[in-house]
Amino acid sequence: MFIQTETTPNPATLKFLPGRVVMENGTAEFRSAADAETSPLAARLFGVSGVTGVFFGYDFITVTKDSQEWPHLKPAILGTIMEHFMSGAPVMGKNGPAVDVDSDDEFFDADDEGIVATIKELLETRVRPAVAQDGGDITFRGYKDGTVYLNMKGACSGCPSSTATLKHGVQNLLRHFVPEIREVEAVGV
Repeated sequence: MFIQTETTPNPATLKFLPGRVVMENGTAEFRSAADAETSPLAARLFGVSGVTGVFFGYDFITVTKDSQEWPHLKPAILGTIMEHFMSGAPVMGKNGPAVDVDSDDEFFDADDEGIVATIKELLETRVRPAVAQDGGDITFRGYKDGTVYLNMKGACSGCPSSTATLKHGVQNLLRHFVPEIREVEAVGV
């Protein structure tokens, strides 16, 4: 098994490509070892000293580290991913979280349903594929009074350039197609 790695705009996060599907549908994010109890792979990765976050996309895994250096952590992470996939164990346990659990917490006025549908379609077709290339994800959380609220995950969460991505990339794109949008804000989970 050959696992490729790619840097991300977030220096604390590295993207691992195992050459196979990681999450068939949706994404999963784990911000602590306690969160990782629902995923055998995430639990193994949190067993590597220095790992502070794990994110699963369709065909990639992003791992966020503490202050340790990548040359010290990367071999242990590569070994952990390889051992997991070679064992045949599932990525997610049977009682794993529902995919994109935060979608139930969306908020917007019923009168804005058309605007929200356009926002979601733009996020799905134009923003999320680009962000996935950098090892992260952006999901819709809400819309109120001209402000779009988005949740940043994976490499995007805590990334130094995430504010620029939101304000200059995503906000400009959404404003171009939906003039009612004034601004875009990041919200936590």
